[in-house]
Amino acid sequence: QVQLVESGGGLVQAGASMRLSCVASGDKFNTFFMGWFRQVPGKDREYVASISLGGGITYYADAVKGRFTISRANHKNTVYLQMDSLKPEDTAVYYCAAKYAENWSEGQGTDYWGQGTQVTVSS
Repeated sequence: QVQLVESGGGLVQAGASMRLSCVASGDKFNTFFMGWFRQVPGKDREYVASISLGGGITYYADAVKGRFTISRANHKNTVYLQMDSLKPEDTAVYYCAAKYAENWSEGQGTDYWGQGTQVTVSS
């Protein structure tokens, strides 16, 4: 069993930056692809970014490419999402996610979810 705990959300103005963190409990962190998703009320949860087991390959949704950066520190069991040039449309609850051994593009499902952290970007 893996528990994911996000932190770092809050309220910022458009154009600002924010960094989200997600700490995973347990061992074998480096056997999970890690990702970030987001959700606004009334809409489906959407993929934002993910990162490979060792951190050498990153993937992004088109909406955030060039503005967001995902990274991981396996020795700390932590994944980060650096968000720059934030826009009001980035406002959502952001969820950390873990998927065993493969990226979300390779198969359905997510093995573990965090509880979510609210990010609000004002115009």
